Amino acid sequence: MTAETFPVSEIVASRRPHRKDAARNYDALLAAAREAFAEHGADASLEDIARRAGVGIGTLYRNFPTRRHLFESVYAGEVDDLCQVAQEVADHEPWEALTAWLHRFTGYIVTKRAVREALNDESEIFQACRDSMYAAGAPLFERAQRAGAARADMEFGDLLRMVAGITSTNFTDDAQRDRVLSIALDGVRAGR
Repeated sequence: MTAETFPVSEIVASRRPHRKDAARNYDALLAAAREAFAEHGADASLEDIARRAGVGIGTLYRNFPTRRHLFESVYAGEVDDLCQVAQEVADHEPWEALTAWLHRFTGYIVTKRAVREALNDESEIFQACRDSMYAAGAPLFERAQRAGAARADMEFGDLLRMVAGITSTNFTDDAQRDRVLSIALDGVRAGR
């Protein structure tokens, strides 16, 4: 896989401020929002997010005029990170690259669940994120299939739905989630 620009990467870059101090605040707000959404879902307090980021509520609203804008930015940032991981692992062995990407995908699902209800499937952001995620992950899956490491009788969409379904349940801790995901991936691996 060669380095490429994904549609979501362009959106993320266009929203991020250019001044260093403003960019630092923006990044801190996104990190705080991811954390708050993971803990409290879409109803997380904007005041709490600003406090976690170490900025005032006015700074939050300057960067994200509406709650929806914050949801979209967090969601797009997560998908952009997922795309970057695909590029980072592309030179690993096919099965290792795929599973490394899928482990990062499970982290993305946590954020997606929290903000999904606030996003419209028809929105430009949602479509760009979906297209980018498929453009990043599908080549890893297809490469694993060509190498004989992943089952040939499934599609990339099947794999994403399986992993999303697994991660949508509550686990006692991250170790249990990782163990269940590993068991499921044994079923995806060819020759098992």
